[in-house]
Amino acid sequence: MSAYEVNFDGLVGPTHNFSGLSFGNIASLDSADSLSHPKRAALQGLAKMRELHDLGLRQALLPPHERPHIASLRRLGFSGSDAAVLEDAFAGAPGLVRACSSAAPMWTANAATVSPKADTGDGRTHFTPANLTTMFHRSMEHEQTGRVLRAIFSDETRFAHHQALPGSPTFGDEGAANHTRLCTAYDAPGIEFFVYGAEAIDGEAPKPRRYPARQTAEASAAIARLHELDPARVVFAQQNPDAIDAGVFHNDVIAVGNGTALFAHEKAFLDQDRVIEELRTRFGPAELYVIEVPELEVPLADAVRSYLFNTQLVDIPGGNGMALIAPLECKTTESVAAYLERMVAADNPVTKIHFMDVTQSMRNGGGPACLRLRVVLDDDDLAALAANVVLTEPLFASLEDWVDRHYRDELSVQDLADPDLLVETRIALDELTRILELGPVYDFQQG
Repeated sequence: MSAYEVNFDGLVGPTHNFSGLSFGNIASLDSADSLSHPKRAALQGLAKMRELHDLGLRQALLPPHERPHIASLRRLGFSGSDAAVLEDAFAGAPGLVRACSSAAPMWTANAATVSPKADTGDGRTHFTPANLTTMFHRSMEHEQTGRVLRAIFSDETRFAHHQALPGSPTFGDEGAANHTRLCTAYDAPGIEFFVYGAEAIDGEAPKPRRYPARQTAEASAAIARLHELDPARVVFAQQNPDAIDAGVFHNDVIAVGNGTALFAHEKAFLDQDRVIEELRTRFGPAELYVIEVPELEVPLADAVRSYLFNTQLVDIPGGNGMALIAPLECKTTESVAAYLERMVAADNPVTKIHFMDVTQSMRNGGGPACLRLRVVLDDDDLAALAANVVLTEPLFASLEDWVDRHYRDELSVQDLADPDLLVETRIALDELTRILELGPVYDFQQG
């Protein structure tokens, strides 16, 4: 195989905390104001990366964002020294400090939408950072994300970078969490499958009633145009509004695809039979294998609780089928554990399940799939990366040591007002840029 899917996992940041910021994300809301464990969270994330690396997959990472994000607090009218900004903001508007301290950039499935060069009109890999306009605590991410992606994928003959879409509800974009690529081989043209929550302009179109639809049809269509995709190889579908109201805030909480397989709950999409038929028609002549999980076997509530579909579906090197990288919660949810046992025994591409402890991420509302951005690269593309972000044993050791030295064991929401935490985080991130050979990508390094 001359091209590979490389998982770029988000490294959990030093301010990992449970502020309950994400309306519509049940796990996030349920964990609000409880004590978090940043060091444990970061080491759990690295352990998942190591598991995929040890399976023979190519594994890379994206660095945390600077948090607390003092530049955002200054834009909102707070002034003085950085410590004074933090103190005054927490005294007068603690919710803003919570938002500006969120470690949510760890979930790099929301970092961007990526189209590989086999699909694009100019033969380059295209990146569009997600604007994440629905939630304030995430809407500040795209500038930093863009800087990091441009620093890593700097060769303009190979990689094309777009600005985030306009920061309007009409173009709400949540990145690869609502985008799946299906293909017969990673270096062959694929079907790019965009799933949106609602149409923004048509007020009469179906939409959820309880929770927001974070991805719009208009945003998905704009990204397909920007990435110069062949309309004959693009499928747009609407997420089931009832699923969103049940806590399925992104498509990757209800469906995951890889290569020739799509794994989805029967309530994933609006008009699901038509969507699957269109995928199969456009995918042909090769067979698309659809594993559709019935509500009677796995109730939607159990799928959300366990994050059955926020799993990573990956090829096992050597042509030995596919593996599902699942959180431990899939093992402890009775209906899900029973279904997975039957699935592995059945005749389908999934032959192995790897259960991973990412409990700290799960408590904040993100499973294994949330933690990674998939980028198709070949050997020449990998050689052209302008940073030390592809995981090796020496880099694993450096990162584990870095986390051990710089991260706190525990963090409460009240600790976010501690100016020492800001200093600790900046020292840690400054060192990390040297480990990763990234250059000055943070606001405090450029100011």
